[in-house]
Amino acid sequence: MAETLKKGSRVTGAAREKLAADLKKKYDSGASIRALAEETGRSYGFVHRMLSESGVTLRGRGGATRGKKAAST
Repeated sequence: MAETLKKGSRVTGAAREKLAADLKKKYDSGASIRALAEETGRSYGFVHRMLSESGVTLRGRGGATRGKKAAST
């Protein structure tokens, strides 16, 4: 799908719904927003908006967490 869309072109109608469904499926299976943006040739913001519009619960940023270590002593 991504190959058929020209970079920067407006995505509407059925093409937009298909792209949103594809992005949602890939994001739910673990792909990051940045990876999806790179793959589709779209911006991070575009992919983020498409995921939000399609009702995806976005993951947190990850990284180090604060709190007690599991096996401290």
